[in-house]
Amino acid sequence: MFTARTRGAAAVLGAAVVLGLTACSTGQTSGAAGAASVAPVSGKISLTYLQKQGDQQYFIDEANGAKAKAAALGIDLKVVNLGNDANQTVSDIQSAIAQKSNGLIVVVPDPAVGPQVVQMAKDAKVALLTSDDQVCANGPTPASCALADMVPRIGFSGQQMGAEVGKRAAEEFKKAGWNATDTRIISAWQQDVTVCGDRVKAAKDAFAGGAGAGVQNIDVATDNTPTGAQDKVAATLTANPGVKHWIVWGCNDENVQGGVTALQNAGVTPDNIDGVGLGAYLACKDWGAGTPSGMKASLFINGSDIGALAVQTMYDKLKNGKPFPQEAFAPTTMVDATTWQSAGVKCS
Repeated sequence: MFTARTRGAAAVLGAAVVLGLTACSTGQTSGAAGAASVAPVSGKISLTYLQKQGDQQYFIDEANGAKAKAAALGIDLKVVNLGNDANQTVSDIQSAIAQKSNGLIVVVPDPAVGPQVVQMAKDAKVALLTSDDQVCANGPTPASCALADMVPRIGFSGQQMGAEVGKRAAEEFKKAGWNATDTRIISAWQQDVTVCGDRVKAAKDAFAGGAGAGVQNIDVATDNTPTGAQDKVAATLTANPGVKHWIVWGCNDENVQGGVTALQNAGVTPDNIDGVGLGAYLACKDWGAGTPSGMKASLFINGSDIGALAVQTMYDKLKNGKPFPQEAFAPTTMVDATTWQSAGVKCS
């Protein structure tokens, strides 16, 4: 989500245990992007957590983790579902500010709205933190943003996540005994979302460095939804006849699930598909059904951990004056049909 994170991103320098999680930080505190003059809160803290796609299982888990942590800390927390509407982001942030929220935690539907969000928070002297996706304070594209202008973020390491996906895909490719000449990779993601590009690039690098050198890659632009990925991958299959084996990865479980579905609908059997998801909340549906599936594994990212860590980080800032880390990361776990239940994956 993913250095590959963004241009100019600093290397991870250390680790800290927060909320019982292992969270790695760049070691730098927030600069201009998070530099609103925010007064400490002596009484009860009020926060608003604004999420894109709030009905997606990952974000539901994230909201529940945030609510549980807020209850433990005595915080008044409101969770808002922004859907995919950038305009709603602006109006709901205005509402949160008008309702005297001390801090805003935001997952923006579109990074282009970032500069406006940052300015509103600064003008209102409200603390601003992002989770999951990156936001630039002075431009619409995080990939072109200097580190000092990135809003502090709680999330996962895109480089680490993508590398784990690519590594597992290479292991499955080697185990299957496929040839590079009749195998293709589908890399599916929404290409204007920087963290998605970071994940995919890391997957490609890890796969090529493993057992997968020489396999041709096909980039497929999607909207990060299962149906969107399914439609685009179906068109890709038509344009690539004669391929026997397919490897599928992408920004999230939605892309991989959509790709696997398109392949299976086209008559490609599960034993000729190596799908490695990212999230596990859709992959587990196939595994739970007990039927053969092209979804061979998925990297479990626990949204609950991110929601809790974001609330704790905001509390530390507002109550104790602790500077935001530039980035803080929660851990991930690779799961498959034999391990997903014991890992605590929740199916959508």
